[in-house]
Amino acid sequence: MRSRTVLGVLIVVVLLFPLYWMVNASFQPSGALLRPSPELFPFSGTLSGYRQALASQGPHLVSSLIVALGTVVVSLAIAMPAAYALAQLRMRARPAVVFALLIVQMIPGIVMANSLYAVFSSLGLIDSYVGLVLADATATVPFAVLVLRAFMLAIPKELTEAARVEGAGYWRTFTAIIVPLSRNAMITAGLFSFLFAWADFLFAVTLTTGQSFQPVTVGIYRFVGNNTADWNSVLATAVLASIPAAILLVLAQRYVVAGMTSGAVKD
Repeated sequence: MRSRTVLGVLIVVVLLFPLYWMVNASFQPSGALLRPSPELFPFSGTLSGYRQALASQGPHLVSSLIVALGTVVVSLAIAMPAAYALAQLRMRARPAVVFALLIVQMIPGIVMANSLYAVFSSLGLIDSYVGLVLADATATVPFAVLVLRAFMLAIPKELTEAARVEGAGYWRTFTAIIVPLSRNAMITAGLFSFLFAWADFLFAVTLTTGQSFQPVTVGIYRFVGNNTADWNSVLATAVLASIPAAILLVLAQRYVVAGMTSGAVKD
């Protein structure tokens, strides 16, 4: 028991140390980071990095938030009915569709990004929120469908059959029974969709030029290229970009655990 406790403490320290160092460095002046022995605690800290980060990266944070929330909405709007059809309805092509969803997730992102660029360029969706949301959704929808389908397979068919006997159609059964019961799985799929879109760099750098807007991942990339000596601002931007994801993970932790394990065992 004691060895397990020590091992757990070591794992927590190893995982949290990079995060602590990032936060610590964000409060220190840029010159302090170049010293042979930088301070472990920023007693003489400064908020200049955060002021500069908010001034230069604030609009990019808002852009990432819009794209991430839009991706969640599109992903759930497509994945929920698709998962319901694959889990509860009789479909001859169900195994082939599930296999296709698995294959889609194996396609390298750079291949999808280049293909989408050619399509979106002809449709005028380059440098647009709609284009970036749709691009991110191509990666999040298959995963969301598989997660939601695994949960919906565990929903007793007697519930849906009883609704059908009472005269409810497929859509009424879906909205009145399946959706309320799938709350935990929906939160899980939505959270992973948000995190993917929030941290996405490949689609963002391929489908945006920075003329109208750019997500925070691309903003940090270009900010580092222009301010290689201003590391406290760079790390302050990284800290600010990590806050929304950290808050969502803390708030949705119990729902995610329930959503990932509810479909693990089928009665």
